[in-house]
Amino acid sequence: MKHFINLDDVSSVETLVNLGLNLKANPLQYQSLGKDLTIGLVFFNSSLRTRISTQKAALNLGMNVIVMNVGSDSWQLEFEDGVVMDQGKAEHIREAAAVLGQYCDVLGVRAFAGLTDRDEDYREVVLESFRRFAGVPVINLESATRHPCQSLADLITIEELKTKEKPKVVLTWVPHFKPLPQAVANSFTEWVLRTDYDLVITNPEGYDLAPEIRKNARVVHNQDEAFAGADFIYAKNWSSYESYGKVLTQDPSWAITPEKMALTDSGYFMHCLPVRRGLKVSDAVIDGTHSAVIQQAGNRVWSAQAALTRILESR
Repeated sequence: MKHFINLDDVSSVETLVNLGLNLKANPLQYQSLGKDLTIGLVFFNSSLRTRISTQKAALNLGMNVIVMNVGSDSWQLEFEDGVVMDQGKAEHIREAAAVLGQYCDVLGVRAFAGLTDRDEDYREVVLESFRRFAGVPVINLESATRHPCQSLADLITIEELKTKEKPKVVLTWVPHFKPLPQAVANSFTEWVLRTDYDLVITNPEGYDLAPEIRKNARVVHNQDEAFAGADFIYAKNWSSYESYGKVLTQDPSWAITPEKMALTDSGYFMHCLPVRRGLKVSDAVIDGTHSAVIQQAGNRVWSAQAALTRILESR
């Protein structure tokens, strides 16, 4: 595996999930794989789980880790070609990425959507620029439209907890007061569609994901109907794709409550975190015995380590 930017970089989801489970059982089995190699983690946005889990994954593989926060630790970067750089951005991505590739053997990059220009966000300008100019493998630590490290951890979690060969997995929109990217929802949908799980997406009118993302997934606009008999409820807010980046509703009835979870087949509650308690989910649900959020977050180490392992093996 040369890069881990989106699902197109993965030959077998099942094999990668199994590798993650195997690494969780024996974290240091490939401890010499990254010896004397360096991973650089480049953050354009804040992070807790992604930053720490990727660092730990790299350390488990014997790698050195360097972390840089763009803007506070570096110059602001320009991504547009042909521009006269007479404003606030002092360095072009062509030089910055290439230089980082001289210092690091692998780069992890986190850069959120701007949510103003849909075409620009879905071109993945930042991640694709690093792929193009760095000259080393690039790992997506959440981009404008995808979050593969999270989605791999999600599938590892479902595999650990499922009691049926083909569980019913529901991705549900939940309310939020400001626009959020579609990255987690997009990525989760794509990855689950590569399994044999029964996927249902439920969201209010106007919040359907991009057609190329949801493909043939079942989409219903009645949350109660979607929850009936579900084994896993994955809650996430996302802004509108159709009215790009807009908040069309903050309907509190879409929040996850014990009454909503009672519609499921003793379903597990999942969320990528951070989550706003009382707004998206009640304390009784997230603190309940069928909340998988901490296990899910813990599995971020093994998803990052699985991706890194495949990349290092391919060097």
